[in-house]
This record gives sequence, C-alpha cells and structure tokens, in this order.
Amino acid sequence: MDASLPLLDLQDFRAGDAARRDRFVRALGDSLVETGFFALQHHGVDPALVRRAYGVAERFFDLPVEVKRRYELPALGGQRGYSSLGREHAKDHPVADLKEFWHVGRELAAGHPLRARYPDNLQVEELQDFRPVFTELYRQLDDCAFLLLQACALYVGEAAQRFTELATDGDTILRVLHYPPVPADAHPQAIRAAAHEDINLITLLVESTAPGLELLQRDGRWRPIHALEGHLIGDAGDMLQWISNGLFKSTTHRVVNPASSRERRFSMPFFVHPRHDARLDPLPSCVARTGGEARFPPITAGEYLAQRLAEIGLKA
Repeated sequence: MDASLPLLDLQDFRAGDAARRDRFVRALGDSLVETGFFALQHHGVDPALVRRAYGVAERFFDLPVEVKRRYELPALGGQRGYSSLGREHAKDHPVADLKEFWHVGRELAAGHPLRARYPDNLQVEELQDFRPVFTELYRQLDDCAFLLLQACALYVGEAAQRFTELATDGDTILRVLHYPPVPADAHPQAIRAAAHEDINLITLLVESTAPGLELLQRDGRWRPIHALEGHLIGDAGDMLQWISNGLFKSTTHRVVNPASSRERRFSMPFFVHPRHDARLDPLPSCVARTGGEARFPPITAGEYLAQRLAEIGLKA
C-alpha cells in the first residue's frame, strides 16, 4: 500500500477514551475531505474468513461459463447473483470492463416492511459453503461500516446516528469480483475497471489478491493503492459527497490491466447504501462549511441509484 494513504485504527473509535475517539473522528474526516480514501486496521473483519471467501470465490469463477450463467437472472437487474464478463462499463466509457462478479445483498426477516424490495440472495448449488461464507463476511463488514458512518456524522457536527439512520436496512451490496487474464482480442481501450467514482455512501475493500487499484490525485496523476494483509481500504462514494455538499470527496479510481496478461485478480468491495427512501439533500451543517450554498439538488437514494445503474449498464 502507498505509505501516504492515511492509516486509521478502529480500536481508537471503539475505545472509551474520548480523546482517542475524537482523534479517530478527525483523522477519518480529514482523509475523506482531502483524498476521499483511507486505510483501516483492527476493523473487526476476520482475516481467516477473508481468505476462505477468496477460496470460495475462485472455485465459483472457475466453474464453466454455462453453469455461472444459470445464476445471471435478467429480472434481478444485476443486483443479486452473477454478472458476466462485459456486462458493466464505467459512466461515459464506451468499452465494457474486463470483469465478472457476484452480488450479495441484505437479507431481511419475513414480514419486514422492506422485504419485498430486496431480491433474495442466490445459493450456488455447486458450492454449499458459498452463501454461508459471504453472508458472514457481509455481516462483519456491515458492523464495521456503521462505526465509520457514526464517525463521519460526528465529524460534520451531526448526531452519531445521522448517517447510520440512512443505512439501517439499506440496500448495501457485497461485490465478489474476478478479473480474468486479459484476453488477446480485448479492445485497446478495455481495462479491468475504467475510471469511475463509487455510487454509494462509503465503500470498504478487503485486500485484493493482486495490485491494480489506482486513485486519481488532484494533480492529475494516478497513485497505485494496494491494501496490506489485514487492512481495509475505505473511500467516500457519490452519495456521501452529495449529502455532505461536496465536503467529503468521492475520488475517481480505476483498476488497470496487469503487466502479465495471464494474471488473475480477485477483490471484494462492500458498497454501503442507504434505504431507497432516504433523502440525500445536502445537510445544512455541511452547506455552512462549504460556502453557504447547496451544490446538489434534493433527491432520494433510490432515484439517484436508478439513474447511476442505468449509466453503467446494469439497469435499463
């Protein structure tokens, strides 16, 4: 990992010591204001579970294409299950990304008011440990994300629950990504993930199996980023930038092709989303800190998500 990426310790926020908590809040907020990215240690996500999840992911993506496509259901719009190679492209980029992926979403109990809104997660019949492993990884990342959202709210002078209220029972997605070897006939403009910003509130990314992630700095140069073993990388998404009136930065990033076209790469970003009805209107506290005028119009998370999914090819 690039040593200049801020490294935070979540134990500081969990601690009962007010000074340590305040220091963590300032460090997290400053990193999201300045670069939009940070690294995190002692986050509560089991490294053994991460290793097991990558093993399960590799076994799934090694299945024959015709088997994987049984789990690509058009009615789900890419929000659960499998999405095949070439399905997604970055906004305003004409060529599809060189990746395939699987989406795991939130599971709600029968009778929950939002139960009908969220598609069921799919079980891979060929891999009985698939769903249990990723369900547990989802839970651990979700717990970590809620602590970070509390710290973000405190940084802008809001109550700790201001952002977690939006994300409670939200449509958060765990994406299990496979970047296969670059095909010989790939389009000259095709890369593993073209330059983009994340849609959601915040993203958590466990360490990938190979380098390739780069973020765009303010000077226009691309900085390589790779999490150390046991660390998470976090970044602010467009929705957090919107509700903070641009105080928190949703930073452009990409995944470049490897030097060796035979190299594979796996990664698992966790995209933290609000509920569909949550409002993203810029907070007055953030408007006051960013010049006094709202830079973004009123909108709900559902309206914003639908617009962005259409732009990247996952929704008509």
